[in-house]
Amino acid sequence: MSLTPQFLDELRARTPLSTLIGKTVKLQKAGREYRACCPFHNEKTPSFYVNDDKGFYHCFGCSAHGDAIRWMTEQRGLPFIDAVKELAQAAGLEMPAMDRQAAEKAERAKGLHEAMADAAQCFTERLNGIEGAEARAVLKRRGITEETARAFGLGFSPDSRGKLRQALADYGDAMLVEAGLLIQVDEKEPYDRFRGRLMIPIRDVRGRTIAFGGRVIGDGEPKYLNSPETPLFDKGRTLYNLDRAQAAARKAGRVIAVEGYMDVIALAQAGFDEAVAPLGTAMTEHQLERLWRMVEIPLLCFDGDSAGQKAALRAAHRALPHIQPGRSLAFVTLPEGMDPDDLVRTQGRAAFEALLGKAQPLVDRLWASEVAAEPLETPEAKAGLKRRLAELAGTIAEPSVRTEYTAEFRRRFDTLFASPPREYRPRAASGPRPRGGWKPPEPPPSVAVRGVQSGGLDPILAKAVLAGLIRHPAEIARHMEVLGSLRSASGALGKLFEAVVDVALADRQLDSGKVLTILARSGFDTVATDLLRADALPFSFTRHDADAAKARDDLNEAIAVMVAQPVVDAALAAATAALSRDGSEEAFTRQVALSRQRQELQARLANLMLADDEQNDD
Repeated sequence: MSLTPQFLDELRARTPLSTLIGKTVKLQKAGREYRACCPFHNEKTPSFYVNDDKGFYHCFGCSAHGDAIRWMTEQRGLPFIDAVKELAQAAGLEMPAMDRQAAEKAERAKGLHEAMADAAQCFTERLNGIEGAEARAVLKRRGITEETARAFGLGFSPDSRGKLRQALADYGDAMLVEAGLLIQVDEKEPYDRFRGRLMIPIRDVRGRTIAFGGRVIGDGEPKYLNSPETPLFDKGRTLYNLDRAQAAARKAGRVIAVEGYMDVIALAQAGFDEAVAPLGTAMTEHQLERLWRMVEIPLLCFDGDSAGQKAALRAAHRALPHIQPGRSLAFVTLPEGMDPDDLVRTQGRAAFEALLGKAQPLVDRLWASEVAAEPLETPEAKAGLKRRLAELAGTIAEPSVRTEYTAEFRRRFDTLFASPPREYRPRAASGPRPRGGWKPPEPPPSVAVRGVQSGGLDPILAKAVLAGLIRHPAEIARHMEVLGSLRSASGALGKLFEAVVDVALADRQLDSGKVLTILARSGFDTVATDLLRADALPFSFTRHDADAAKARDDLNEAIAVMVAQPVVDAALAAATAALSRDGSEEAFTRQVALSRQRQELQARLANLMLADDEQNDD
């Protein structure tokens, strides 16, 4: 099946977006648009708008943005192809014809879904019958109510090699083996996979049973037995309880990833419906992406024992290459030897809620782990810590976040092993350069700074950043790596970036006046003075009377935006071109994600700009 851009455009054109969204969201007419309280985050004042003419929705509060297909994938949680099929059916459009192999695969999957649904029904009936007395006793001891057991579809598989096979005989042994319900070894007769276990259905995002987890009743190994991978079940791409947690996560504004089924069930019973769990494997990139579709900073709450904390650290390392501005992880640390199930049963909901409020950011978890990895009493050990931190930051793909992590790790390292400050001694602007010292840059070219494009940077923002660095020279060290990469930029801005970096390399204990003095000796006095004029640039960090702490924070944010903008713009152009060529799900998803990133960058930059009355104070 090939979904061409023309077909997708026709599908969007035939789908009134307000009608689609209005099925689950109460919309109010607002001129040519509709508005509502955003379904993607909690708010009291409507900031979510739907525009039928342009075919998109947008939230000015959380930046949620998309078309009809994105609504189905993000809000309904459907896979891309399922979303297209459902919209096409409603619009009266015929899907492009499948090839024979794809049609056979779809028909086989339909039969597997039906077999799994009937198996789940069999297990539930046996839990509630005479055979399930011992399993019901296990649930009672763990505090799981009948209502919770029904909500999660819990069941029981008798300790028999053939009862399920007999009950589902109409499907045939071959399909039941393919579904993972039977085991067949060589040419021997197949037998039931799950025997003498409490049965926990695993469902896809549409709520269809695709696999099972079985917990042993009494003694026995393994304690938990999962279905094998099947045409329906890819455990590395599946999260337990995702179907129930999606809506709850959007309402709560958070999602909690825990280790096991029973943790999820216990948390849901305690009122935390936004909990999910991986399926007996370390958290995968695909599972992390699933979490990030729901919230920007998922909470990982693994067991408090050594194994649980190691699993949390593995997840941190796996997530690091994929974090982006605003997208990260946070970690909830449980008391040693406890899991979420233990905590809510013994200490109640409030105790767990209190731990969630103390979640540890990803950067803190990584820093603490590396500092605790070995004693730091020798120069070699300190150098090893510095190298490990640099390697961790280097794995981050997104340039602006990588720059921030590099600077943050460097700042923490310097603070941990702080040396007494050096006394500042001015250097001559000419004459031989001392070894390792500062070399005055060549005078800038005559071309005016205003309007010069340097290395794809936004010139206005680049000038503002330069002015901020001159105002707050201590911040240069935080961003030395990214600023150093701008030294090769063409034009006057590139020359001035080079000069500022070289000044800081010569002496880290500079103040703004000393920076201006040294720049003046190198021919940058006019340019630097122009940048610092009170009315030149509308940012707090370029003004002499701004609050110092806020100005430094705003400057750091401006540098992150400055570096990220050209990268995102280039990637967005490439994704748009790819979507025009093949109309693939991957290109569509990439384009939407990059569009959202671009809007977020623009919003972040707008938040840094002073209002007109603030600019005119002088």
